[in-house]
Amino acid sequence: MSGGPFDTLVDTAKSVFDAASHKPLLEAWQGLGLAEIRADLATRLIAAGIEEGPDESRFLINHVLAPVRLADALADPALFSWQAADELAALAWRRLARVPLSQVLGSQPFWTLDLAVSSDVLTPRADTEALVEAVLAEAGEATARLVDLGTGSGAILLALLSERPGWSGLGVDLSAPALAIATANADRCGLANRAEFMQGRWGAGLADGSVDILVSNPPYIVSDILAGLEPEVRDHEPALALDGGVDGLDAYREIIADLPRLLVSNGLFALEIGHDQGVTVSALAREAGLVDIRVLPDLAGNDRVVLGRRVGAANQTDG
Repeated sequence: MSGGPFDTLVDTAKSVFDAASHKPLLEAWQGLGLAEIRADLATRLIAAGIEEGPDESRFLINHVLAPVRLADALADPALFSWQAADELAALAWRRLARVPLSQVLGSQPFWTLDLAVSSDVLTPRADTEALVEAVLAEAGEATARLVDLGTGSGAILLALLSERPGWSGLGVDLSAPALAIATANADRCGLANRAEFMQGRWGAGLADGSVDILVSNPPYIVSDILAGLEPEVRDHEPALALDGGVDGLDAYREIIADLPRLLVSNGLFALEIGHDQGVTVSALAREAGLVDIRVLPDLAGNDRVVLGRRVGAANQTDG
């Protein structure tokens, strides 16, 4: 069975990715070369609402081919086996159903790390690297006890530990499956000896004055907005890590209220925020008696991090 004229691919895409298995997609590729399969897949991805279809088709093919290079496989058809085509069809079928690419591939690059992900954790975003950069710049290299509340995949905690060999860290999450992913990532990144994980709600189980640096990327999406999110997020990422309540600030209220108790004198905190939450989250921090409050942007120039400190002996006023 051939794939049919190329100009019919958009019309047939939905019947393929709505099918109960990837076999119809594999059958559509029978008799096609790798270049034709790549073009077919890119078109189907675009038809499914994935604008980056050409790039994602390349990512999926590279994943199946590894360690063979795509250019080599295009030049030598023998390097792309029917078994590889079957694996590609299985992965592509999931992506066409709008499962996030990171979950299809099973991992996501973040900072200098490659982290395992699943539907139990948020896929680490490049925007969150702004928080990592801010903490590294502000905290210096002195030995520190780091805590990541709502750690998810462990992305923030592990990125920071990878840059500071003298730091140790604790990741806290309410989700046991998320903690299993984070624990596996610590081992995957060679950081298990300095990272530990605990199930709990925010900082409730932590001792007074036990944290030098506290970081968090809490849920901050307004509840009413969740239904309108892209399918990758709405249908395949945990609502527990997304839903910030009626105004998106529920988690911030709880975390910030506890910061004066948790942080050591002059201890540092950094919270990821939504692009329009800088003013409100900063106000919550000031109301809690925290000082040196700043709002920092991500690479796109959007507000992304609220950073500040607990008052210390040499720092008695908000700067």
